[in-house]
Amino acid sequence: MTQKLLAGTQAPDFALLDSTGQKVSLSDFRGRNVIVYFYPEASTPGCTTEACDFRDSLASLQGSGYEVLGISPDAPEKIARFVDEFSLTFPLLSDENHAVALAYGAWGEKLVDGEVVDGLVRSTVVVNGDGNVVLTQYQVKAQGHVAALKEELGL
Repeated sequence: MTQKLLAGTQAPDFALLDSTGQKVSLSDFRGRNVIVYFYPEASTPGCTTEACDFRDSLASLQGSGYEVLGISPDAPEKIARFVDEFSLTFPLLSDENHAVALAYGAWGEKLVDGEVVDGLVRSTVVVNGDGNVVLTQYQVKAQGHVAALKEELGL
């Protein structure tokens, strides 16, 4: 398992392509709080549930001062289909070589259908406007994750 990030540390910067092929960097969001969530695969049941939950909660999250970025190892083209199919209204980014997931501690061993495999571990990291980690959650469940995150953030 990769090293998990700790609250109070500097979040690793990144620059990844979004669903339209545009580069998006964490540093683009300086001065704003950002929820960076990692999901294993676009258009799968759990990832769709989580993405739609973030979509449906986006206005209240933004109203409380939080932006949302989703990151997966999917290619930008697959992410684009996911965005279109579910009318997702926040950036989803492609981390095909999973370098960002590794840097954030979101890549490692996980249990899939009773078998231990290496892959993306559903995780969320909240970064403040100074680029510091304020909250980390690893191995989260897709269902109810956004509500639990909002509660932990006091929103």
